[in-house]
Amino acid sequence: MKSISPIIRRKSRQIMVGDVAVGGDAPISVQSMTNTDTCDVDATVGQIEALQKVGADIVRVSVPTMNAAEAFGQIKQRVSIPLVTDIHFDYKIALRVAELGADCLRINPGNIGKEERVRAVIDSARDHNIPIRIGVNAGSLEKELQVKYGEPSADALVESALRHIDILDRLDFQEYKISLKASEIFMTVAAYRKLATQIEQPLHLGITEAGGLRSGTVKSAIGLGMLLNDGIGDTIRISLAADPVEEIKVGFDILKSLRLRNKGINLIACPSCSRQQFDVISTVNALESRFEDITDPLDVAVIGCVVNGPGEAKEVDVGLTGGSPNLLYVGGKPSQKLGNEALVDEIERHVREQIAQRKASTIDDNGDVVIPLQELKR
Repeated sequence: MKSISPIIRRKSRQIMVGDVAVGGDAPISVQSMTNTDTCDVDATVGQIEALQKVGADIVRVSVPTMNAAEAFGQIKQRVSIPLVTDIHFDYKIALRVAELGADCLRINPGNIGKEERVRAVIDSARDHNIPIRIGVNAGSLEKELQVKYGEPSADALVESALRHIDILDRLDFQEYKISLKASEIFMTVAAYRKLATQIEQPLHLGITEAGGLRSGTVKSAIGLGMLLNDGIGDTIRISLAADPVEEIKVGFDILKSLRLRNKGINLIACPSCSRQQFDVISTVNALESRFEDITDPLDVAVIGCVVNGPGEAKEVDVGLTGGSPNLLYVGGKPSQKLGNEALVDEIERHVREQIAQRKASTIDDNGDVVIPLQELKR
């Protein structure tokens, strides 16, 4: 399978969120946000660890009160993944979490208040060597922009962002990233496309309030796919009314489909029909469940019959084609014949063996395995 994306990415200024590079030539990072009560330290740490287990690069934590800020300090000491703190209105909270080790401050300078308060937050970010994320959202545009435009629009989102950027520019602070989120796909895409030509800072992509697991995944895949295909985007968050772990999985699936990240199992499967020689759907469901802990990249194909099966199986690391009997391919070559009762166990065994062999390959700073060139050319 070809693993190199044809997409030419927009060149952006690189910032560091903890030890994760965002922008420049860094891999597009995938992040999510906790939905636990931040003051419940154990629950929040547990959720962060669950997100990290499925491959999250960055996690955002809401810090609405000073008590939550103190709890954040405890959380930060117990996890290793970079944490972004989400703060609104009270600049003192931003100052406190910066002291407690926040890796990035998510604020809107416009709702922090007077300029001296904004300056205090910027100075603190500078002193602690942490970046800022400006988050513009269609649901919380400034009142004067709502009056000017009548309703949220791409131009309104961009104007709001430029207002915030102007504040940072006047304070000579360039270590920031921007998001321009709406629940409407075309508005979001138009806003990002417009702003991408006007600034050099990295862009955080997302379709906000996208919906539940199924509908939100579809909306996010379409909207982010349009932007990513344009080369726009340096970090992404999939906003789902679902378990945050699902956001990370969907995010990586989107990037894998565009060949922009190579993490986790790339599972190719036919939709099944009356030609199938085994139950494709139940086999795939079982494999997806067993592969949840795997973040190493590997291509796996599960095809129910011999029409497309051999062709697909030859192009992946581990491939199964239905037949009489079923035939398993490993490394592009026939490996063994399998009865239906052994399919899931044998595929999993070979997948894990392939991954163990890959451990000898180079692992980059982002945790992605760099596949040897000869394998990419297979």
